[in-house]
Amino acid sequence: MHPPLPFNARAARTLREKLGMAPGHVAYGMRASYGMTHITPDHIAAWERGTALPTANELTALAGALWCAPRDLMGAPRTLREHRLARGLAAEDVARSTGVALDAYHHMEETGRWTGDKRQSAALGTVLNLPPRDFIAITGLEGELARLLTEAVSTRWQAHIRAIARLVSMERRDLQEPLRAMHQEYQTLMAATLSRAGGAIASGENGRRYIDDIVSHFWARLPDH
Repeated sequence: MHPPLPFNARAARTLREKLGMAPGHVAYGMRASYGMTHITPDHIAAWERGTALPTANELTALAGALWCAPRDLMGAPRTLREHRLARGLAAEDVARSTGVALDAYHHMEETGRWTGDKRQSAALGTVLNLPPRDFIAITGLEGELARLLTEAVSTRWQAHIRAIARLVSMERRDLQEPLRAMHQEYQTLMAATLSRAGGAIASGENGRRYIDDIVSHFWARLPDH
């Protein structure tokens, strides 16, 4: 059972009004062009009020009737399925582009767990145009990223920048300053409490808290991603 789609009710109403359409016009467009024979103006009004949510097929048809992309009617996509819908792609399109069998791809969407190999994962990032943060989350690579970041801040960050850049599909030059800053932040944190009460024990606790949240620290250093 999929969670409800992140539908942007205000955007739906704004787009409709900009087109000079009434709810009845939108409903007619969905019936005539997309075979949504059950759709009435009451459906459109309920979606815009936020008292009901469209299904995936209804959202796609609504986007067509409003001459926009599905992502224009969605909040931030969170899952593999939502990213696909936001791009207006069929499951068959993504499966074919990534080289994954369709049944296997459907299973990945149903379970919310991507199990493709590195080549297939890279193709997924391309076809869905995934930002680095979403790519890492969807492909289940947060653990690997956390490991590399932990090694980078606790040893020499320069030695790990290539692997991190490859993992998140970013240029090394764009990671130099974030990793340098994180290394300094962690090292300062570890050293700061040595002279305070509790000494190394308190310092170690602060360091562990930083490491536990290291992936979030990383994304916070990359506001555009």
